[in-house]
Amino acid sequence: MPTGYKRQLYRDDAVVLRVQKLGESDRIITLLTRRHGRLRAVAKGVRRTSSKFGARLEPFGHIDLQLAGGPEGVGSSLHSISQVEGVNLFGRKFLEDYPRYTAASAIAETAERLSPVEREPALRLFQLTLGALKALAVGEHSTTLVLDAYLLRGMAFAGWAPAISECAVCGTPGPHGAFSVPAGGSVCPDCRPPGAAHPAPATLALMAALTSGDWSVADHTEPSVRRECSGLVAAHLQWHMERNLRALPLVDRRESPK
Repeated sequence: MPTGYKRQLYRDDAVVLRVQKLGESDRIITLLTRRHGRLRAVAKGVRRTSSKFGARLEPFGHIDLQLAGGPEGVGSSLHSISQVEGVNLFGRKFLEDYPRYTAASAIAETAERLSPVEREPALRLFQLTLGALKALAVGEHSTTLVLDAYLLRGMAFAGWAPAISECAVCGTPGPHGAFSVPAGGSVCPDCRPPGAAHPAPATLALMAALTSGDWSVADHTEPSVRRECSGLVAAHLQWHMERNLRALPLVDRRESPK
């Protein structure tokens, strides 16, 4: 630690992405914060039964907290959590609902992977992640649709959005009948590479609706269209991430009761 460095106290609100054990009674909490991006913090003593805020630091929760550390990146990468208040502890709604729990896990892992640099502000990603967890908790839309909408918008945040309404190679307006993950999305007949998929027109329409937030279209799609959309979205995401998400194959795409 640099000479003369003093840990600062500051507040932020955050989504809990991941929790890891540390020693006998502590945890390392991975957070996506509103103003300071992704960071890791030590929560001391939270695994003891006498802890005052251990239950508020479970995955998927929206919390308001006080941290000790260097918000501008000075000193240790690990902060310390000194106070926590629960804003919306969404994880409680998912514990007995495996489809929603696995979807929330995929959202949290994606958020962590889309914020590779610690303490780099990512307000749009924070709002997107918080909104997706809220949507899962409310249950107004299909779990599968909420997850795929999040993944598509997350790719747009990262600059990887698949081309849907135009050719990914030449930009010719569509819709087009072929889709190639390596090429970047929809492709016209002149640019279509060998091995390109040929999704149903309704599948591409669903991808466009999820990207723009047109739930009036998305909510009325057939299960087969949703399955094909999910396959294309997952393939496109993992191609650009260059390694697979651990949580995505575990997602249970059966519909949760509202």
